[in-house]
Parts: sequence; C-alpha cells; structure tokens
Amino acid sequence: MKVLPQIIKGNSHADDRGVLQFNNDFNALEVKRIYTIENRNTVFVRGWQGHKIEQRWFSAIQGSFKIVLIAIDDWVTPSSDLEQHHFVLDSLKMDILHVPQGYVSSIQALEESSKLLLMSDYLLGEIVDEYRYDINYFKK
Repeated sequence: MKVLPQIIKGNSHADDRGVLQFNNDFNALEVKRIYTIENRNTVFVRGWQGHKIEQRWFSAIQGSFKIVLIAIDDWVTPSSDLEQHHFVLDSLKMDILHVPQGYVSSIQALEESSKLLLMSDYLLGEIVDEYRYDINYFKK
C-alpha cells in the first residue's frame, strides 16, 4: 500500500514585534536539496513530473499554489484515469505538503509572483529517477 501525501500543519504568531511563522512538526532530517519554483503566470500548469524513489516536500513561501498528486504504479504506461489528490498551499501558513515516493505532480500558481519551496531527499544527479508525462495525459 502506498504512503499517502499529507499536509504537515504550520502556524504563525503575531505580536507587537511582527509575525513569526513556524512548522514545529516538520522533521527536515531527510532533506538533502532545496530549490524554488516560480511559474510564469497563474494559467500555466507545471506537470506532470514525478519520482518512483525520491520523496519531496512542498511549501508556499510567497502567494499560493494548487498541487495535484497522482500515485503511479506502472511508470511506462500508467492509466490516464488514476485518483487525484488536490492540495492548496498558502504562504500565510507554513504548511508543508509531504509527497511520498511514487507520485507525479502538477503545480499551478494561484496568485501572480507566487514562489514554491521544494525539498528532496536526494541530491541532484544522485539517482536517475525523473518521469514526465504530457500535461493532458491524466484525465481531470
């Protein structure tokens, strides 16, 4: 049975000094690499890309994003009609979406100038584990 994606809830605290955002439940011990994504606009959907082995964590650090995840078993010719898991990440919260191994994702910015932080448990080039499918491959 596949591990399901999950939101690791963040929070914030505001006082006269300003705002502190935090996620006390996220354990970054497995993270080896971080990077950011900024889509060119809110119409463009970046997808479908995924990893059989690598797991990732997503967090909106500016604006908000719609993330859709699909679990894949057959990476050569996956069914085009698989269950989709929908998430919205907003930079006003410090929620982190854990994407276990075995999922493809599509990423759409919901606001202009949105920025998404991605974390991975493998270094760039450490393994060959990138799978891409046409944006229209999976039914919506």
